[in-house]
Amino acid sequence: MRRPGAQRLVSEVFPAPAVLGTDLIAVPEGAEVRLDLSLESVQEGIWVSGTVNGTAIGECGRCLDEVRREIAAPVHGLFEYPDSRTAGEDETSEDVFEFDGENLELEEVVRDAVVTDLPFTPLCSPDCPGLCDQCGARLADDPDHAHEVLDPRWAALQSLTDEKES
Repeated sequence: MRRPGAQRLVSEVFPAPAVLGTDLIAVPEGAEVRLDLSLESVQEGIWVSGTVNGTAIGECGRCLDEVRREIAAPVHGLFEYPDSRTAGEDETSEDVFEFDGENLELEEVVRDAVVTDLPFTPLCSPDCPGLCDQCGARLADDPDHAHEVLDPRWAALQSLTDEKES
């Protein structure tokens, strides 16, 4: 693979690592994840591009129901040869990783791809009404659900009507 222009296609299925997502939605540890990659040798190292596929599971940010989402996230990055860096180059590029000459460590690249593909607030449906803020009832089950809310500024007058009724 040290010859620029050499290419290899890789398709692998592996169990998901411990953290592959966010607190609200993630690919569960040990779940099946598929990588379909193209590894291309370039002057500086190996350019990796392709997709990572899996199923993320989480909870709706409004009603707390389970959310399942299929992921097909694009993966890309340059794995530089140890001797390819020149003095003064910016070493903090987010798509550049170290290559030890033997193995490509893809976990960070896959994690970055999956996390950026996941929604910030997962929803079971785009129009999910959520839960009642008074009692926690699921509003999708009872669209007419409501509570009589008394303005706290009138609460003192409410006690007068309660006395009159007794």
